[in-house]
Amino acid sequence: MILDGFAAESIAAGADWIRSGELLGLPTETVYGLAADAENDSAVAKIFAAKGRPADHPLIVHVLNEAGVAHFADHVPDFAHPLIQAFWPGPLTLILPRRQGVAAAAAGGQDSIGLRSPSHPVAQALLKACLQALRPVWGVAAPSANQFGRVSPTTAAHVQGEFGADLLILDGGPCAVGIESTIIDCTRGVPVLLRPGVITREQVQAACGQKVLLKEELEAHAAPAPRASGTLESHYAPNAKVRLMDAKALQQALDLLGADIDGTAASPLIATYSRAILKTPSSKVLRRRMPDDADATAQQLFAVLRDFDSQGVKLIWIETPPETPAWDGVRDRLQRASA
Repeated sequence: MILDGFAAESIAAGADWIRSGELLGLPTETVYGLAADAENDSAVAKIFAAKGRPADHPLIVHVLNEAGVAHFADHVPDFAHPLIQAFWPGPLTLILPRRQGVAAAAAGGQDSIGLRSPSHPVAQALLKACLQALRPVWGVAAPSANQFGRVSPTTAAHVQGEFGADLLILDGGPCAVGIESTIIDCTRGVPVLLRPGVITREQVQAACGQKVLLKEELEAHAAPAPRASGTLESHYAPNAKVRLMDAKALQQALDLLGADIDGTAASPLIATYSRAILKTPSSKVLRRRMPDDADATAQQLFAVLRDFDSQGVKLIWIETPPETPAWDGVRDRLQRASA
């Protein structure tokens, strides 16, 4: 059931649903999440079961503010405080030492926990409502509301398409950011980038005044970083096979296929998503223009991949994004989608 997330009665119903141990489709500025009380182990287990997600793969816990951080985190390193001040609420997740005895199931059994404060007004209202009870819910675990490893949802309809009409979903409109949050590991004494997003490594460095290491740089000299959401080699994948190539190679591939694309009725339908203007030799090639702006591309990326899938596309050929910091989040998602 989809409810208007901006209606006060919908927020109240959603908070009651969370407190009762049920799952809720929740809009955030990044993607829609499948939310449950982060400290209710049976509710958290429902998330893992519904998504088909391994139980040792940690979930990000969404909190309202720094009071929620104090509830779930054992402590916050000095360099992490300015990140909270600069980017919360917003699309930044911090991996922090977990307070003993709190949200172990949501953390995948690790001694660390991923926390963020979403900026979407519906998510903010839901988190406030969850705190207003005799037994407050301090945070909701809310991974993307899709089957594990598949394309993340950016509308309420996407969520309903994944889990059916029985799931209660708060409709907050299309997500403004469109890809998942940047993840910074704060448990290693220095900030470490685990997953890029629209908040860039350079922005994080400027805010905290420290060099942000890449996961690979740290692991060359120390133990592996904690597991985190959305960091598997293959992730965010549509049903169609995704291939990345530069614009020249993409046009050459289309030219090589030529009229053979039409072939028989059973021949694969190809879709292209490119900033370059391509000449396509067949009506069976679906084309979507990739925006020149990285943020605009991020906002529409998952919706485009889902639309191609809905039209029965078998192959998706995408122009590789520029090798610049602004495009790191989009490039990361596309590389995992094509793995």
